[in-house]
Amino acid sequence: MSVRKTSFEWDEEKDRENQAKHHVSFATAQRAFLDPHRVIAEDMAHSSEEDRYYCIGRVDDGIMTVRFTYRSSVIRIYGAGYWRKGRKIYEDQNKVQ
Repeated sequence: MSVRKTSFEWDEEKDRENQAKHHVSFATAQRAFLDPHRVIAEDMAHSSEEDRYYCIGRVDDGIMTVRFTYRSSVIRIYGAGYWRKGRKIYEDQNKVQ
C-alpha cells in the first residue's frame, strides 16, 4: 500500500499580504489541518472557477480559518486569519457535552 502525502503551496506575495493584514503566515496556517477536530466547509461565495474551502482548526490558543483550494494532492492556501465567524462555526461543530 502506498501513502501519498498531501503537500501545501501558496503564492509568496499573497503570503506577505496576508501577514501584513492578518498577522498570520501561510506556513503557520498549515497547522490548522492537523487539528483532529478541524471543520472543512465549502466556500460557496467564491467557488466559481474552482472549488474553494475553509479549514477551521485550532492553532496554539486560537481558532484559525484557512481559505484553500485542493489541486491533485496539493492544498493551495490563499488566505488565513483568526476570524470570529470561523471560531463560531468551529465551536458549534465541536460542542462539549
